[in-house]
Amino acid sequence: MTLKRPQWANATPEMQDYYDHYWGFPVHDDQQLFAMFSLELFQAGLTWQTIWRRREAFNQAFANFNIEKVASFTDEDINRLCEDETIIRNRRKILAVINNAQVILKLWKMGKTFDKYMWHFVDDQPQDLGLTTDVELAPKTPASEEIAKQMRKDGFKFVGPTIIYSFMTAVGMVNARLK
Repeated sequence: MTLKRPQWANATPEMQDYYDHYWGFPVHDDQQLFAMFSLELFQAGLTWQTIWRRREAFNQAFANFNIEKVASFTDEDINRLCEDETIIRNRRKILAVINNAQVILKLWKMGKTFDKYMWHFVDDQPQDLGLTTDVELAPKTPASEEIAKQMRKDGFKFVGPTIIYSFMTAVGMVNARLK
């Protein structure tokens, strides 16, 4: 049986690989969730392909998205990242990733994982869109607007409803894969 892919996933071999092996599969590991959350944040205003092609550079630049290490980044690290031509050198985005790692550490201190924090928004179950044909997904939903609002209240940065909905589909909180 041939795997059904949406049009965007057939655009390049990289996007095919992303769809076939990563996109939309439920993720429950804090570090993997943080990595995808950070990459989604960097995508704002850019294409996903631009970010996905640079993911290894992002992994190297951000200590493999080790939450504790990123949370402890210093001004020296921020300057290094702002000069790193292999990643997106947006200071606001870099600062947001560091801030978000610090917020996750606060969650841990309260006995919550980032996994439990995120997945509770969907009652710990992927929300299945039941897609059988290639349709363009909405850029945001009422749920992603509410989640973004709560995340900002909880201290997360750069968490608009579009970024959150893209993240939710990427990590399988919303199942938008074709059946």
